[in-house]
Amino acid sequence: MAMIRKPIITVLGHVDHGKTRMLDAIRGTAIAEREAGGITQHIGATEVPIRVIEKIAGPILAKYRFELKIAGLLFIDTPGHEAFSNLRKRGGSIADLAVVVIDIQKGMQEQTFESIDILKSFKCPFIVAANKIDSLHGWIKTEGSFTESITHQHESVAALLDQKIYEIVGQLHSRGFVSERFDRVKDFSKEIAIIPVSAKFFEGIPEVLLFLAGLSQ
Repeated sequence: MAMIRKPIITVLGHVDHGKTRMLDAIRGTAIAEREAGGITQHIGATEVPIRVIEKIAGPILAKYRFELKIAGLLFIDTPGHEAFSNLRKRGGSIADLAVVVIDIQKGMQEQTFESIDILKSFKCPFIVAANKIDSLHGWIKTEGSFTESITHQHESVAALLDQKIYEIVGQLHSRGFVSERFDRVKDFSKEIAIIPVSAKFFEGIPEVLLFLAGLSQ
């Protein structure tokens, strides 16, 4: 059964790995959609209607065969750590889904592991945004979908990206999770999707929004 309300999304990760930049990139879609009333900014939350997601992710929507039935996504602005910690005493969960932001150059660090453990304890599904791909040596910056961007990269740069991705795969495995780069996932109910992104240049953000919308149904 499709969810009637907008799924609530929280963003977690280690300090300086790009949580705020990720939320800013999502809010930034309002610039292009303002005339259409694209994104509503609530106190403590950012609402992204499904029509905005469909417009941003249009070129890749058919490729990944997601039929979007929700009204949109609601991103809570409270840092994930704080939101979950405050609710520990009350029990229950603050979010339907989460985005764990990881600096692709640094991999999972202390607060990342804490975030993963918190999500695991609340049984909250999540995706990983492997951020700062623009910092990879030789990366050609292309605003928009990662699906398009990766086709412009030199073979050696793509190989470096995979090396970094599979380091994260190994770290997630140490916490009991099976994961894979999102476009290689065979079963989303069993594998964590890792989406390479550059929040700074909006690269990969369409996939983040699309996969959150698709997985929340």
